[in-house]
Amino acid sequence: MGEIVTVALLGLAATASNLVGAACGLYLRISKLVLSGILAFAAGALISALAIELAFGSATAMRNEGFSADQAWYLIGGGFAVGAVIYYIASLALERRGAAVRFPSRFREYAQSRRRQDAGETIRLLAKCDLLRYLPPEHIELLLLCVQRRRLKAGEVLFRAGDQADALYIVASGKVVVSEDGDAGAPDGRALAELGEGQAFGEMALLTGGKRTATVRARTDTELLAIRNEDFAEFLAQDAALAEAMRRLGHARALANLSAGGTHPATWAAVASSSLNQPSRREAERLLAEASHGAGLAIVLGNILDTIPGCLVIGAKYSAMHSISPTLLLGMIIGGLPEAAASANMLNRAGYRDRTILALWSTVIVTGVIAALAGNLLLGSSQSLIQSFFQAVAGGAVLALVAHAMIPEAIEEAGSLIVLPTVAGFLFALYLALTESLG
Repeated sequence: MGEIVTVALLGLAATASNLVGAACGLYLRISKLVLSGILAFAAGALISALAIELAFGSATAMRNEGFSADQAWYLIGGGFAVGAVIYYIASLALERRGAAVRFPSRFREYAQSRRRQDAGETIRLLAKCDLLRYLPPEHIELLLLCVQRRRLKAGEVLFRAGDQADALYIVASGKVVVSEDGDAGAPDGRALAELGEGQAFGEMALLTGGKRTATVRARTDTELLAIRNEDFAEFLAQDAALAEAMRRLGHARALANLSAGGTHPATWAAVASSSLNQPSRREAERLLAEASHGAGLAIVLGNILDTIPGCLVIGAKYSAMHSISPTLLLGMIIGGLPEAAASANMLNRAGYRDRTILALWSTVIVTGVIAALAGNLLLGSSQSLIQSFFQAVAGGAVLALVAHAMIPEAIEEAGSLIVLPTVAGFLFALYLALTESLG
């Protein structure tokens, strides 16, 4: 009974700092540089504990039982790899469901991914326009600002023959009919063409203006992408070389070039998508509000995912107090403070109330106690090989956590300076390990 209580208290000690950190993030103004330094120090300590005490220690124990170095490496290395993959897949799945709002660095990656996803369909449609593919795809950021969406009801006329040509259009969904006269009610027998998704018309409006030579009306409810002359001219005005290249096309040459097809659409779209910059502050705030809506469960599960591996190792390794890795325990305690503080600040920006934020982070304490007990009861009493493998799995997940969240969070606020406290944490943990084993 005493062992169970001790293990539960260890799980509590390893995770209680998270709730303290959340409170600090909400009510205290601690320097972000200080918090980043603490987080980097903790990350260095955890890396040292995982490498020296868990990975190398378990491999040494296997060698003492008669296993070869290769066999020890396959078992321990395989466990670390499995744990890292499990953590990575689970964390990405939760972040897509809103858990990314917990941490600034994770949200930035989520926002960039969402932006590319949201813009991807528009870029794919733009890539089907031969004229636009003569523009460098690296300029897509500015070109997207020119794109407007317009909806037509079935039978509605977009423009008539003889109207001033004022925009290029691309069919996003639905169908339009191109007719040879100006009568909106022209019978289908006079139709010149029917255009569907991805097809463009009115390209020459961007080059030469002039009058429309046909009437276009919607056959079905239709959504169009539109780029107006004045917006396109403003886009070209921001790059003299680009404007000169478009001017040289000319009317006759443009027709010949358009028929040639230009760059392959998929290639142009791929380069354009990869050229998108980080979302603007206004766009990031919009994505933050959207991602946080109904994301409470994903946030809880994300916190649980970050907590379980380390506490499992603590519980599994416990047989007496001297068997517990002080660096692993210390790394979890220290790391919980700035990590939770950054998360609380982020969740507050996302619109969560203080009471809700503290409740979300309190789940970490409960999870830590349960995980430590589970590690002790399920792994602590298992055969040494099984215990070593599953400890390595948990260690791989902790290492993935360090690389996925702790170090990126520290870099988010302190930049390259976090190299120094990370190394300091590693050396401090190495000192503790050597003192314990050699002292």
